[in-house]
Amino acid sequence: MSEDRQSMNVGRLDEHMKAHSLSGIPLQWHNPKQSPFEINGFAWFEEDRTFRRLPKQPNFEVTEAVDVLANCTAGGQIRFRTSSRQLALKVKLQGKANMFHMPATGQCGFDCYIGEPGEQQFVGVTKYDHTQEEYEVTLFERQNGEPVLITLNFPLYQGVKEVAIGLDPDAVIQPPSPYTTSKKVIFYGTSILQGGCASRPGMAYPNILSRRFNQEFINLGFSGNGKGEANMARLIREIKDPACLVLDYEPNCVSTALYKETLPRFIQLYREYHRDIPILVVSKYPYAYEIVNPILREERLERLSFQKQLIQQLQKAGDQRLYFYDGTDLLGENNHEKTVDGSHATDLGFMCVAEKLTPILKGILCI
Repeated sequence: MSEDRQSMNVGRLDEHMKAHSLSGIPLQWHNPKQSPFEINGFAWFEEDRTFRRLPKQPNFEVTEAVDVLANCTAGGQIRFRTSSRQLALKVKLQGKANMFHMPATGQCGFDCYIGEPGEQQFVGVTKYDHTQEEYEVTLFERQNGEPVLITLNFPLYQGVKEVAIGLDPDAVIQPPSPYTTSKKVIFYGTSILQGGCASRPGMAYPNILSRRFNQEFINLGFSGNGKGEANMARLIREIKDPACLVLDYEPNCVSTALYKETLPRFIQLYREYHRDIPILVVSKYPYAYEIVNPILREERLERLSFQKQLIQQLQKAGDQRLYFYDGTDLLGENNHEKTVDGSHATDLGFMCVAEKLTPILKGILCI
């Protein structure tokens, strides 16, 4: 479908685009791709105008799995300010909810926060019939019509074909306050980074962090496929205005040998374009299976030792903008109680990760 046709289908105000809220007041539907709404979290959005995490036609070849996973909208956000007393969403997904260990609200839902950066509070999530690929949901109704900043987080593990925002017909709609900087915090990694298995989008740890920093966050977590390929480094280094690159892809390396090959090459390729941009390497946290399979622990500790030595070596060679975080304690105490399946974090686990990384990122970004 062409961009113009899609815009008409989502945004025009005719009889087909009217609905009623729970209170019976008509809704007016808006296309968030149009001003004054702002789309964030998709690094190539201005070029492609699609809800996709990589370019539609990348300059470098990526694997088929990564290309498919790029349609998952993890990290995407819609931001705007409005006086509307009600807010609803009309969503058309690329597929149905199909995960046994992750709620449909996290895989396919949007959630909503109200408030300024650093003061945002969760309001609601889209609860819908998970057997369907389309839904219309009222996220909130309120008495107060004071303008508030709205942040909507996109689904973590599903693609979004279309989304329309329903507001009061007479609502004031304004752009959000600008970020304090145009520079983006970029994360590259695995299914855990992508958000598995958060109960709703706002609880993926990059989204938690985004509420603590008044700048754009980019989530490039690819479930099972964040393997540090050279072409991914070449793609990521094309992202304009980077503030920091976080490499959290160790869990997807099938062997220590592969990690030893990919990590130095990834850093080197990124450094060819960005000599002074901070790079933070984060090692994995222990999985529950280590208690019954000690080989997993040995392999993790071997990679941990390698990472420490590599970073120290590169720092001594002159890279003073390279950092390392030992992820052993990312989940904190009782870490085995903070995953869904022994590896993928619960909301509590993601909160622990965000708590640990917040001061690290603030120090790196000099905030």
